[in-house]
Amino acid sequence: MAIVNTHQAEAWNGYEGAHWAGHHDRYDAMNGVYNEHLLRFVRDGDRVLDVGCGAGQLTRLAARRGREATGLDLSAPMLAKARELAAAEGAGNVTFTQGDAQVHDFGEGAYDLAVSRFGIMFFADPVAAFRNIGSALVPGGRVAFLSLRDIPELVTVLGAMAAHLPPPPESPDGTSPASLADPARVQEVFTAAGFTDVEVTPVEADQVWGRDTEDAAAFLAGWGPIRYRLSLADPASAERATAALAPALRPYERAGAVRLRGYANLISGVRA
Repeated sequence: MAIVNTHQAEAWNGYEGAHWAGHHDRYDAMNGVYNEHLLRFVRDGDRVLDVGCGAGQLTRLAARRGREATGLDLSAPMLAKARELAAAEGAGNVTFTQGDAQVHDFGEGAYDLAVSRFGIMFFADPVAAFRNIGSALVPGGRVAFLSLRDIPELVTVLGAMAAHLPPPPESPDGTSPASLADPARVQEVFTAAGFTDVEVTPVEADQVWGRDTEDAAAFLAGWGPIRYRLSLADPASAERATAALAPALRPYERAGAVRLRGYANLISGVRA
C-alpha cells in the first residue's frame, strides 16, 4: 500500500483512529447532520467513492441511493468498524479499502461520483490528490465534498482551555482542518486538478458534542488533538486546562445536548 501522507497515516492508525472507531456513533451524530448535502448528489445507478470514509456511515447511505459504494480511508481501526457495521446492516453493495487517496490506484473511470465528509483537508499535495481522485471517475464524473470552514464556538471553548497550556506545535505536514476554507483556494486547487464547474457553497449546522456539559467535556478531553495538547503540558497545567472545559461548554448546553455551530464548504465539480 503506497502512503505519502505519513503523518496522517500514523495518527489515524494510532490513537486518533482508535478513538474515532471507539466513538463512531458520537462522530456520526456530530457530522451526520451534513449528510444530506452530499447524498443529494447520488443518482440511481451511481458507483460512489467515499474518500476518508471513517466508520462508513456516509458510504452505507450512498450505497442505498446508488448502485454500489466503496469507502477509502487510511485508518485500519476505522475500516474494521466500517466493515463490522456494514455486515450488521447486510449492506452487500458496500466495500472498504485502506489507502492514501493521494496515490491510491483506483483504476481509471471506476466511479461516477466521489464524495467526502470532511476527509479532504489533510492532503500533503492537494492538487495531486484531487487529480488522482479525478482519474478514478468516468469523464464527466462528479465530486461532492465537505471541507471545514470554522467552528467558532469550539474555538471559544478551546481558548478557555488553551489559557493553561503551552502554544500548540505546528502541524508536521503543514496541513490544517481549515486548509480548504477559502473559496478562492478551493477554485485554484480543483481547477489545477482538472475539474470544471467548480462551485463552493457555504453550509452550516449545529453539531452535537455530548449529552450534557460533563459528557461533552469528557469526550473533548479524550479527542486526539486535545489529548495531544494536554500531553505537552505539566500535570498541574493539564489538570487546570481539563477543568476549564466544562464551564466553557455550559453556555452551549440546550435542548438536551451540547451543540456547537459548525460552518463548512460544500464543494462540487465535474471531471473534465
